[in-house]
Amino acid sequence: MHRSRAVVIGGGIGGLTAAVALHQRGWAVTVLERAPALSPVGAAIGLMPNAQRALDTVGLGDRVRDLSAWQGAGGLRTPGGRWLNRMDGQAAAERFGGPLVLLHRATLVGILGDALPDGVVRTGVAATLADPGSGPGADPGSDLRSDPRPGRRTAVVDTSEGALEAELVVAADGIHSAARRALFPGHPGPAYAGYTTWRVVVPPPGAPFAPHETWGRGRLWGTQPLKDGRVYAYAMALGPAGGHAPDDERAELRRLFGDWHDPVPRIIEAAAPEGVLRHDVHEMRVPLPAYHRGRAALLGDAAHAMQPTLAQGGNQAIEDAVVLAHHAGPGTGAPAGSGPDLAAYTADRLPRTTEIVRRAHRTGRLPGIDGRVTAALRDHLVAGVSRLVPGLVLRNFDSIADWSPPARTYASGTPHEHRG
Repeated sequence: MHRSRAVVIGGGIGGLTAAVALHQRGWAVTVLERAPALSPVGAAIGLMPNAQRALDTVGLGDRVRDLSAWQGAGGLRTPGGRWLNRMDGQAAAERFGGPLVLLHRATLVGILGDALPDGVVRTGVAATLADPGSGPGADPGSDLRSDPRPGRRTAVVDTSEGALEAELVVAADGIHSAARRALFPGHPGPAYAGYTTWRVVVPPPGAPFAPHETWGRGRLWGTQPLKDGRVYAYAMALGPAGGHAPDDERAELRRLFGDWHDPVPRIIEAAAPEGVLRHDVHEMRVPLPAYHRGRAALLGDAAHAMQPTLAQGGNQAIEDAVVLAHHAGPGTGAPAGSGPDLAAYTADRLPRTTEIVRRAHRTGRLPGIDGRVTAALRDHLVAGVSRLVPGLVLRNFDSIADWSPPARTYASGTPHEHRG
């Protein structure tokens, strides 16, 4: 029996989720990762109920929740330590049908990798999309690329180990996606959001603390516990693109945040200098015309890079993956050369993710306020509104965290509408 072939470019969270979902639908999947091992860049990732429900469709949601810290009480503070608002994790769980959980990215990558057969993931292999082939029907943006071979019923990926053909290519190759540039060379791509971020995971810092996010003037800090007792912290500061500390990034954090409330200084001192990750933030201000062309589909940051202010970048990549597998159809029993319904994938994902990119951009303006008077006014308004309208912050996640995936057809082959 013919098995449709899928090649996934990129072994990050979105690419691996797509590989798991497609494998469970009967596709013959190959994941190509340029790095010598599946060693995710990053520290931790928060998964909201929408992403957990997506992982439930491939049977991994419970495993993720078992290995995660469930986020409870917390809130927003000023650098001096004053609470501007309090957030109730239970209220969020009741509103959106499940908790917010936090786990190390390496843990999530391990869960996804373990769900794939040996040999599916090939590391140390560079890959480029050579030809997207032709899909059923007109390709969006076909005027943007001169000559995919007309009528070709497979896509072609060139790799450092030779060319591969497949009925589906999933480009999960990140913010600076080469596949996106090949498919839509006239598109401007992601733009610098105006700030850089740092992330770190440190051993337990001693005295307990309340989870929090703290807004300063053009700066932000967040501290959250992991299940194993370690602490995940993230920071943001306005600045030009491409900046680097003159000495090391821990010293830069000390300069920017060393006089903020406890436990911020303790977290900084507990960090190993080489363990502080720094990355500029980019966002897709101009949406792509589609998330597919021919038999190639984009997902995650390659399709819709966004600011981290709603904590949805990885969550949306996971959503993309299970929706793409849903529209790809079963990998067995289909006629050789038949194609997935990528137009339906674009129709499902482009409007939703475009709106989330815009909402994340609007949310990012608040911690980015750097004037003394305007920042004080912002804090006053946040505190006042939070007292008058409890739970207002949670409304930012309405229609995001309460999303449910399409009908489940992965593990059993029996359609089952999943509503967590």
